[in-house]
Amino acid sequence: MKRCLTLLMFAVVAGILLTIQPVVASAATVCIECHGKLAGELGEIPVAHWETSIHARHRVSCHDCHGGDPTDYAMAMTAERGFIGVPAYEDIPAFCGRCHVGVEEDYRESLHGQVLSFGGPHCATCHDNHAVQVATIDLINEISCSRCHSYERPARIREQISATEQMLTRLESSIASLYRVGVDTSRFQEDLFATRNSFRRLFHSVDIDKIRAETARFDEDLEQTRTALSELEETLGTRKLVGGALVLLLLLGGCIGLLIKRTYDKD
Repeated sequence: MKRCLTLLMFAVVAGILLTIQPVVASAATVCIECHGKLAGELGEIPVAHWETSIHARHRVSCHDCHGGDPTDYAMAMTAERGFIGVPAYEDIPAFCGRCHVGVEEDYRESLHGQVLSFGGPHCATCHDNHAVQVATIDLINEISCSRCHSYERPARIREQISATEQMLTRLESSIASLYRVGVDTSRFQEDLFATRNSFRRLFHSVDIDKIRAETARFDEDLEQTRTALSELEETLGTRKLVGGALVLLLLLGGCIGLLIKRTYDKD
């Protein structure tokens, strides 16, 4: 019996390791291996920062931003393999905008984007370069914003968007709960993903009037999603009650049947 349990545990652990191995291997690029052994700004610092980032969590690695060949030590940082390197200060919005297209558009039109050539803020100013974290309302705070200007305007923007951000968080939680019980939430996930990205793109305009005007539209979209989720949760709740009642009836019927059987047995 013990031997069977041991073999079973070994099989489970082996299965887990086989599942994890491709993910770990995909992160171990020559960029990480080489720079991780260096000291300072070109080595352990950016690698350690990247490992804490949302980019790392989604397997966006060095070569996805900086180009090059992540499988070849000799050719990794060559132009023929598409190596870009570190962008110049004013090129950073375009550098990040290759993926974050809509955000770059709103940034370019904003006060921030208009003063870029005079040393104005760019993506890494607020989001960092390698330790990029999940974009939330918490990025709008007095410590960060006061590095360049007063916190008065950012505080108004944060106040304007806080209710919508809270609604996004609640809906994400509801969708996750439904997904855990086996409900197909792909439609809700796609809708919320699109709404969230469009809404957070709006932040980069840093235009309080524009944000105030367009937030109402996002609130309407989110209210429709909330209503649909509430109806689905209500339906599931009803099914659970009906299912529970059926189980109780079956148990009760079993008990009655057992009592009848015992009565006949005694007779």
